[in-house]
Amino acid sequence: MKRTPRLFAIAAIGSLTLTACGGSGFEDSGGGEAGDSEAPASAEGPAELTMLIASSGDAETEAVEEAAAEWAEESGNQVEVRVAADMNQELAQGFAGGNPPDIFYLDAAQLAQQASTGNLYAYEATDNDDFYPSLRETFTWDDTQWCAPKDFSTLALQINTAAWEEAGLTDEDIPTTYDELSSVAEQLTEGDQVGLVLSPGIDRAGVFVVGNGGWWLNDEGTEPTGTSEEVLAGLQYLQDNMAEGHVAYAGSVDAGWGGEAFGTGRAAMTIEGNWIRGAMSNDYPDVDYTVVEVPEGPAGPGTLLFSQCWGVAAASDAQAQAVELINHLTDPEQQMEFADAFGVMPSRQSVAGEYEEAYPEDAPFIAGGDYGHGPVNAPGMTPVVEDLNSQLEGITNADLQQVMESFDTNASSALDQ
Repeated sequence: MKRTPRLFAIAAIGSLTLTACGGSGFEDSGGGEAGDSEAPASAEGPAELTMLIASSGDAETEAVEEAAAEWAEESGNQVEVRVAADMNQELAQGFAGGNPPDIFYLDAAQLAQQASTGNLYAYEATDNDDFYPSLRETFTWDDTQWCAPKDFSTLALQINTAAWEEAGLTDEDIPTTYDELSSVAEQLTEGDQVGLVLSPGIDRAGVFVVGNGGWWLNDEGTEPTGTSEEVLAGLQYLQDNMAEGHVAYAGSVDAGWGGEAFGTGRAAMTIEGNWIRGAMSNDYPDVDYTVVEVPEGPAGPGTLLFSQCWGVAAASDAQAQAVELINHLTDPEQQMEFADAFGVMPSRQSVAGEYEEAYPEDAPFIAGGDYGHGPVNAPGMTPVVEDLNSQLEGITNADLQQVMESFDTNASSALDQ
């Protein structure tokens, strides 16, 4: 049965940032203890908390400061919000020096590394089951959910309206399968315009991997699966379409990323996250386009999730207060206030309807929260992924079996340490 596409026309609309960007067993905090962390100190009495954030701009900084100040006034605690210039570096310095912030943004790709080295306090926020299951899984390592998802982004397919109409295509032609995507990409390739242009690396190629039912590691994150039939099938789809000339990387059309190629007209379609809305509004306001969910692969719908959580330091003396603050920051009403202030998508399922009603053009992205896949989540994998990304830049002429054998070898070495 052909899936009905969720179709939304977008012209010049408000900006969306690149930020995903989104208790522990005390008596009244509303949280539940998680993992093997010791129970934190009581939340009774005032505390001075430091919060480190990776802000997308003034709107985000001001919104977080306002929410933290509101909680501080109500609870009698104090919160100092600091904006990081280099989040990973500043967190690493804090952990190494024994003085990390009490609460901080933590990217999903860094979770396993920080948890495995003992830097994180594991907790669950109020109504933990309200967070999307895919997000709870994204922030789970070693059978423990370590933190509450802050917000999230997913990937969807963007289609240039003018290019679509010029090719004689209609709404009935909106692709819902990989075969249909290949077909319309071929029809849209004309002159300097390529049908589908993507940014390189696993953060885009991974869409076709999950659509084929594969992933780079097994479900437990303990073994590589790069040479599996499903992973190779996803990469083969991308390689075949690139070889035929109707799919290309952004660099091949003199663009820095898929959004730039799309905005300049070198791409009739691209696959990007909901952050593209702000880029298009700011840089290419005259381009009309449509957003739909990524077409389904042989294994069903598939997209990638990008998210951050509210991390709490294992070394913090104010873990109880930090979790109470997180309960405030992840409250449904507060999540919508953040969405209105700086464009993030709420991580709670109970807010999805309200968000979609307020921002109907983001419905395809919200839909991906139900089936999206988070990043590679295992300690020591950063250099391994970087090497794979480098090899996939030459995917058109690559020996995929050899590339993935190399990945499996490198990943096995990293995971065994």
